[in-house]
Amino acid sequence: MDKLSVNISILERVFKLTIDASDEVYLRKAANLIETQVREYSKVYGHKDNQDLLSMVALSQITQLVKLHEDVRYKDNDMVAKLSEMDSFLTEALGDETKSE
Repeated sequence: MDKLSVNISILERVFKLTIDASDEVYLRKAANLIETQVREYSKVYGHKDNQDLLSMVALSQITQLVKLHEDVRYKDNDMVAKLSEMDSFLTEALGDETKSE
C-alpha cells in the first residue's frame, strides 16, 4: 500500500501521521467529526477544558462502536441460524426428491 504523510488538526493541535493513502478520507472525516462533537458538547455542557470534551467524545464514539459490534454479532448469529435452517430444509427436500426417484 502507498503510504502518505498527512497533518491532521484537532482542537488547534496538529498531528503528523503516516497512513495508508486509502485511509486519508476516513481520517479526515474522523477529525472533522471530533471537532464537531467537541463544539456540540462545549455548547451543551459549557465545558471549556478540551481534555474533558475529548473524553466525552471518545466515550460517545466508543459507546456507538460497542453497540455496532453487538448488533453485527447478533445479526451474524441470526443469519447463521437462518442459513442452517434453510440448509436443513433444502437437505430434507432434496433427500425426499432422491427417495422418490
